[in-house]
Amino acid sequence: MFDPTYPQDLTPIDATPMRNQLNSLKALIDAIATVTGAVVDSVNTLPAGEPAVVTVSVTDSTLHFTFDIPEGPQGVAGNDGGEGPPGPPFANAVVDAVNTLPAGDPANVTVSFDGTNVGFTFDIPQGHDGPTGADGPQGPAGPPGEVTGAELADAIADTVAGSSANSNSVDFLGSSAPPDYDAAVMQEVIDKVNELIGALRRSE
Repeated sequence: MFDPTYPQDLTPIDATPMRNQLNSLKALIDAIATVTGAVVDSVNTLPAGEPAVVTVSVTDSTLHFTFDIPEGPQGVAGNDGGEGPPGPPFANAVVDAVNTLPAGDPANVTVSFDGTNVGFTFDIPQGHDGPTGADGPQGPAGPPGEVTGAELADAIADTVAGSSANSNSVDFLGSSAPPDYDAAVMQEVIDKVNELIGALRRSE
């Protein structure tokens, strides 16, 4: 190991310690890194008034820099610029929508511009209900219905008149059936049946 105090003043020099001193110096010189490149790692902006700082480091023969630079103080306000050129004229006016609002709401118009077209959206409230108007004159008579009351009454009367006669006028047979065939009794039955048929027939 290198000894900065060897050799001391006015002492004889020994070859072996002196050789060790020279070898130690060479080892220290060889250990010094050789810079082959430089890299700016970052540049940071500090608030105005803070001191600037530069940080330097060596990594694998590359020199690394980090700069911390304060921003300048706020400058005075500049003058207003001149008026710019007129913008392009719009080509069309477009009604995007017309919306009906409840009665009493305020009307509103929204305007938009997309660089070419001017768009309008209208919000218009509906009016309040007006007073009830007077009755109008009576209209003409409508077409007749399918059946009038008089026609219905006539149809019922015709139906009753053309119906069978009431069979209540036909009396019951009063005789009993004899055990043997009796032509007179059979004729009585035939007459009674004919009487009933006549009562039930429609009148002509």
